[in-house]
Amino acid sequence: MDTSRTLHLDTTPEDHHIARMAAVALGLTVLENAIPSPLPGVKPGLANIVTLIVLARFGWRVAAWVSLLRVVAGSLLFGSFLAPGFFLSLSGAVLSLLALAFAQHLPTRWFGPVTHSILAAFAHITGQMLVVYLWLIPHSGIAYLIPIFATAALVFGTVNGLIAARFMDNDSNPLSLRGRVRVGEAPPQ
Repeated sequence: MDTSRTLHLDTTPEDHHIARMAAVALGLTVLENAIPSPLPGVKPGLANIVTLIVLARFGWRVAAWVSLLRVVAGSLLFGSFLAPGFFLSLSGAVLSLLALAFAQHLPTRWFGPVTHSILAAFAHITGQMLVVYLWLIPHSGIAYLIPIFATAALVFGTVNGLIAARFMDNDSNPLSLRGRVRVGEAPPQ
């Protein structure tokens, strides 16, 4: 075998963990796309549960990697890479990640996974509505959709936050640990 043509990538345990979490999020995205939606563009955002758990356990940087890898891999899987749907998803994910970057600095006494999820859901919808208005449908009539999408963001953000909180509170679950742990460190005892 000619090794001069072999590409070797050195990976870390953190790289493997990010890939596993992105794969779980991608699996939830595939499941979500199999569920019929009553309104176009209204989806529960199941993959955001993984992002919230990763944010709480490993921090914002790893959560950003997981979220963005899921968006890119999902668009490649569904054949929408660089199509309008990809940019809608990407804009929602980026604004959602920015909201989570802000939210993680809020007092944990009053703000937890549910409020983080709701803030991220509203940011996600805001990002998507901005892309729709600025690029796809530059018409003020899309403002009539805001109450529908805001209601969906509140409902799905609350449900996803509750599910994420449940995973994080369950110490026997391998996806959850109390407190933040860096990849490669032993969990707190």
